[in-house]
Amino acid sequence: MAEDFAAMVNAMPNGWVRAMGIVVTRATSDEVTCEWTVEEKHHQAYGIVHGGVHAGVIETLASIGAALVALPRGQRVVGLENNTSFIRAVRAGKLTATAHPVTRGRSSQVWEAWIRDESGALVAQGRVRLLCIAEEQKLG
Repeated sequence: MAEDFAAMVNAMPNGWVRAMGIVVTRATSDEVTCEWTVEEKHHQAYGIVHGGVHAGVIETLASIGAALVALPRGQRVVGLENNTSFIRAVRAGKLTATAHPVTRGRSSQVWEAWIRDESGALVAQGRVRLLCIAEEQKLG
């Protein structure tokens, strides 16, 4: 069984995940999960969760999982592509998300993720492609 790094991720003091109130509940190289309660800060002008929140959660989970694969190899990962589909509008409640790897290659990885509401209904789904680069390679 893969080591779970959820507590380490949740202990990070800053960043988008903390600002959005997202709690990572599992973080391994095989699966990353999280949950959060929808608040006004997640809404767009029509009072539903902004698509950027869904896309951000999907990319976050994929990035955490991919990093857990890449770090032991002396690599880090950066997102190259995020394709997120918005299935169902949500105004309130608790959402959960789960990501799994499609491929964990040496130079790139692909992860898929699903966001569901409290009843288990699919809210959004996405696929993220990430580039694996050497730790010492400069970003940007």
